[in-house]
Amino acid sequence: MRSRIRLGIPDTLPTARKVGIACSLLIGMASLPTAGQPAKSEHCARACLEGYVDRYLDAMVAHNVRDDLFERDAKFTENGVRLPLGREGLWFRISGKGTYKFYVPDVETQQVAFFGTVHEKERNEDLTDGLVLRLKIVGDRITEVEQLVIRPEGGLASNGTRTERPSSTGERVEKMGSPNPIFLEAIPEAKRPSREELIKTANYYFSGLQRNDGKGYYPFTDDCDRYENGNHSTNVPMRNPVTGDTEVMSCKKQFEVALKNVVSRVRDRRFVAVDRERGIVFAFAFFDHENINWTWQLGELFKIEDGKIRRIEAIFHRAPYGISSGWSTYEQGMSDQPQSIR
Repeated sequence: MRSRIRLGIPDTLPTARKVGIACSLLIGMASLPTAGQPAKSEHCARACLEGYVDRYLDAMVAHNVRDDLFERDAKFTENGVRLPLGREGLWFRISGKGTYKFYVPDVETQQVAFFGTVHEKERNEDLTDGLVLRLKIVGDRITEVEQLVIRPEGGLASNGTRTERPSSTGERVEKMGSPNPIFLEAIPEAKRPSREELIKTANYYFSGLQRNDGKGYYPFTDDCDRYENGNHSTNVPMRNPVTGDTEVMSCKKQFEVALKNVVSRVRDRRFVAVDRERGIVFAFAFFDHENINWTWQLGELFKIEDGKIRRIEAIFHRAPYGISSGWSTYEQGMSDQPQSIR
């Protein structure tokens, strides 16, 4: 026996009118979530966006491109190269998640960036990689995946012998334990700059570094500190190239003295995630050294307070000179102008 749905339409209405009302009611009912099924959300807040990173990492470890997590035509790049999602790159060899986790959710654009570590199998060896990640969420699906995987150097040599591995980026990042507590401090709501204002401040770092003459605008706080690939790179003893003496240099002193004319071009500056609540800006970029045909491909994040940069973390590796991100046009990829990615 067929079940009948009672729609509550009065019998006194004309037949054509009854049909029209019935169709409208049934269409409306079809759009409602069924029992036990949550409605799709067009807005994902902090915890929700961070949860997508965790679910993405779990899917990689399980080698499972889940239909309920990914859009069917989701775009995926690793180290600037577009690959099939789920079958190649880190997806092929990942063996587990690491311990370092730094989330940068951008509620306004529904993107989330991430610094972290993962484990990867190479024959019988367990490697610790640094991971830089961006996800774009539309509706309740991941539509874009952009990741840099910073693998250890050394390993199996061309003649089949084993060379000793130096400490890897992933290992050093894991030793940091967790993000510096300063990154987690909330900015008072009345003092929070707009997304574009935060990007403008962060971009001064790239502009100051490119063809730096030591006389640029360097908006650093007095207690600014920077870590690169898990290494403490400011406020530690280093050589002053002007005097030849060893001294401890702040972020600003390094730009004024030690980092002059080091980077030829900072290009494809893609600001992909901004956490306005905590004043954090996350960007992808390339540092080119023209005189030696050398490119660093990197993810970098900045903690900004009162219009100045207070903390910096970067994860990067050497890449083919002039490589593109896989997300920009040729003109954008070679430009030193900032891009606000939404």
